[in-house]
Amino acid sequence: MHIDLTVDPNIWWYLSRAAAIVGWFMLTASVLWGIVLATDLFPKKRKAAWLLDLHRALAGLTFFFVAAHLGMLTLDSHAHIGLRAMTIPFATTWRPTAVTLGVAGAYLLIAIELTALARKHLSKIWWRDIHFASYLVFWSVSIHSALAGTDASRPLYTIPSVVVLAATVFAVTYRILSRDLPKRRPARAAKQAAAAVRSV
Repeated sequence: MHIDLTVDPNIWWYLSRAAAIVGWFMLTASVLWGIVLATDLFPKKRKAAWLLDLHRALAGLTFFFVAAHLGMLTLDSHAHIGLRAMTIPFATTWRPTAVTLGVAGAYLLIAIELTALARKHLSKIWWRDIHFASYLVFWSVSIHSALAGTDASRPLYTIPSVVVLAATVFAVTYRILSRDLPKRRPARAAKQAAAAVRSV
């Protein structure tokens, strides 16, 4: 019996694409968990310390899979995306807009990760403003994935993507609107203060 041990020449493209998809889902989960932390979504069930640790872990996994995606692209002979194309906008002729969106998302992701690690040394305003770029990362990476990926037309990719996008749109909208909603904690504190006054 003959066993064919020939390796598919596009193996690095497949692995790179798989890493990109997993990284995108990790990014989405990190953004959603961050919104849960910043709002009163699921307030009765959430545990802030646990959510914060999970948010950090998801962000770390996002960074890891994005790095794996880029690293394996350098070995790929299908798309011919070199180091120059991965670091300089519009430096490639292969789907230049899609690749540039990925480059921009990668740079923003690095900035967010570095400021997250250096949070204790930054002002809260600086950290918050840079952290808001997470939304830009999500949308740039989502568009990059849809335009550059070869799986965009497949139901196994499309259906989960639609669900993920819908969940993120809902969460981001809630995050924006929640800035104008009355806070629950001050309301409880006001009730407790009023009860204390009545008891005197």
